[in-house]
Amino acid sequence: MKFVTYRHRDKEYPGVLSKDEKSVYSLDRIFGVGRFASIVDFIENAGEDHLRKVEKTLEEESIKVLSLDEIVILSPITKPIHDIICVGVNYADHLKESQSAIKDGNLDKVTEPVYFSKRTTRIVGPDEEIRGEFELDDEFDYEVELAVVIGKRGRDIPKERVEDFIFGYSIFNDLSSRRLQRDHIQWYKGKSLDCYSVMGPAILHKSQLPFPMEVDVISRVNGEVRQSSNTRMLINDIATLVSDFSRGITLEPGDIIATGTPAGVGMGFSPPRFMRRGDEIQCEIPQIGVLSNRIV
Repeated sequence: MKFVTYRHRDKEYPGVLSKDEKSVYSLDRIFGVGRFASIVDFIENAGEDHLRKVEKTLEEESIKVLSLDEIVILSPITKPIHDIICVGVNYADHLKESQSAIKDGNLDKVTEPVYFSKRTTRIVGPDEEIRGEFELDDEFDYEVELAVVIGKRGRDIPKERVEDFIFGYSIFNDLSSRRLQRDHIQWYKGKSLDCYSVMGPAILHKSQLPFPMEVDVISRVNGEVRQSSNTRMLINDIATLVSDFSRGITLEPGDIIATGTPAGVGMGFSPPRFMRRGDEIQCEIPQIGVLSNRIV
């Protein structure tokens, strides 16, 4: 099951991709108009019986669908309920390239998960143009990441129960302005400019992957592979991250955790290879799909 948000006739709706991924079933069609106002509403309020009904619909193909030509697929969560929870330097190879590129002495002392937040008023979706803020900073960088979407409210979650609190997974592109990162000696503003959070094309329900999962994470700029790794290379795996972050902090349905990026970001090259207007950035996790955007 791949859950999506789509625009049809200037309105946004929650839905689920058909099995061939060429069309969308509206949740309004499955459950009745207005039963679930958004994907976050579905995540928070749907039970196992609702999920079974979605699965049955996909198997029977018994209701009308909308072809992808009729709609626009958006980020599955267009506006998060809180700032996005991000994990820094969570692949050993990216930690090494960051130490070299940023020259931040604190990175040499990393022993626990590194958290920061990313402000966003609206998450950009697949095939949407991204406005690069080149007037502020021309060091515009990409970061492909696996995003974990929380499905149930919880705090102090034991590692062995983490999967119970996950709804599913998506692809996240943690766009960054590197000079702003250096100038402010922290990551918040350089990663929080408008359009700098990109997610999609869908949320893959957790039932479709074993836990812990091992999925490839890949990025390409203009067709050239820049990053290629697998989540088995995470320094802190998903169970560790969710359990650790939830100690003393309540996670809520719809919260997004971006779990870190592997080596191969633009700042890691010598000389650096940042994005420019006209570039196309693709982020891929094969089980979820491809998240493509053009820089303008």
